[in-house]
Order: sequence, then structure tokens, then C-alpha cells
Amino acid sequence: MSDATSSPIGVFDSGIGGLTVVAEIMRQLPDERIVYFGDTARLPYGPKSNETVTQFAIQDAEFLLEHGVKTIVVACNTASSVAMDALVSRYEIPVIGVIEPGALAAVSSTLSGKIGVIGTEGTISSGAYRKAISKLDRDIEVLETSCPLFVPLAEEGWTDREVTLVIAHEYLTSLRDAAVDVVVLACTHYPILKQTIAKVFGPSVRLIDSAEETAKEVADRLGGLGLARKGGARPEHKFFVSDVPHRFREQAERFLGAPLPEVSVVTVDETTCSGG
Repeated sequence: MSDATSSPIGVFDSGIGGLTVVAEIMRQLPDERIVYFGDTARLPYGPKSNETVTQFAIQDAEFLLEHGVKTIVVACNTASSVAMDALVSRYEIPVIGVIEPGALAAVSSTLSGKIGVIGTEGTISSGAYRKAISKLDRDIEVLETSCPLFVPLAEEGWTDREVTLVIAHEYLTSLRDAAVDVVVLACTHYPILKQTIAKVFGPSVRLIDSAEETAKEVADRLGGLGLARKGGARPEHKFFVSDVPHRFREQAERFLGAPLPEVSVVTVDETTCSGG
């Protein structure tokens, strides 16, 4: 096995939501090692300027590169919407965001030509998914709705509470009534609430899990480049954060869907970009 195939996959996010992407990579690519960095000291990225988010994304990527990763997964919708061009042009290894895979899956799935996108206020206001979908098919109608309370509900673990269903109806009824047949979960927190969201839309609407689609893209890219790790010893994963918020482990294990291994706290700042 070459050094390249045995190298880990690097994943970063502004917080813990990217762990839903990690969980999907673990499920779809069980032989791969993963290095995860959650920039919990500087979250959220959404309200920050494009320049600041791009700077943070480069610093996060540089940190992962110090661990010899063979690909970088940007498991953050905000960073994916504003920093991908800078990251792709800067690094020779594959850089994969969460927006393009979700957009492609939505376009491939719709029969009515009406796609719903739900996300944070920052992601929706960026228009990133609308642009990505329109680039693939100009004739598709995209209807977007921000659901700001979904993030704290997911982090609290209120996945099956009556209040969560009430809030979901408040946010999503207009999209359902607009007869969309595909809805993109454009936030890595939202897969935690997938069952509740599905109750609002019903079985005729397909939910596109951006975490699941991103993991598929990682598998395709690594396979196509001959970088996939196959077999060998059970992979060991590493988890890093820039701060440990209150109840972090409880929330992280909910997103990961498994016990969380040891987590190291590191400082990531402009010094990580000294390479140029």
C-alpha cells in the first residue's frame, strides 16, 4: 500500500456540524483514516466577511496538511460558498466542498423542476446553492428558506420533541405547498433533524443530505485518482478543536452517531499560514 493511499482524509468545519460528514465518510469508506478539525473557538463563520472566512479556511486547511492528508473536505457551508476557489487554486490535493455534491444530487433527482433549499440565514443569503443548481440547469426553479432555530435544536438533541415539529411546520409549510419534490438539507446540522423534516414534507419529497452526498463525492474522487485505502489495519481517527464548548462531547457524539475518541485542543491562527 502506497503512502498516498494510506494517508488520512482531512475534514474541517467551523464547529461540530461537520461531524455528520465524518459519520458518512466512516460509513461509506470504512477503511479510511480521518483527521477532523472543528474551529469551535471562532464559530460561527456565517456572520463574518468573505475575506475572514477565506483566511480561516486556509488556516484550517494548512493545519490538516500538517497531518499529511490526501484530500481536504470543507464540511462547512459558509466556507464552501466563499472559499473554494482560493482553496482549490492553492493546493494540489483534491479539495471537496459540501455545496456542489448536494446541488448535483438535487438536480439529478427532481422531476418537477422545483427544488427547495433549507439552511442557515448565512447560507441562504449567499445564494450559493441557487448558483450551483442554476449552473447545472438554468430551467430549475429554486425556492430557499432559512431555518435558524434548527441548529440549536439539533445541538440540544431535540429531534423528536413536539416543539421541533411545530417549528419545522412553521419554516417548511410554504415550501411543501409550493410543490417542490426535492429539498436540499444545506446545513450539516440538519441531518440530525431529518426525520422531523420528512414528516412535514411527506414521502413524495426526497431529502438530499449534503453530508451523504459529499461522502459519495469523496469516494468517487479518491477512487478515480487511485487514492482509496482498501483493507489493512482498522483505521485510527484523530479529532481536533480550537476550543471545547460546554457539553461538547455530548453534542459531538450525537452528530457522529458513535462514541467520540480523544479530542485534542489546538490553536490555529495566522502562524499556520506561514508557508505562503
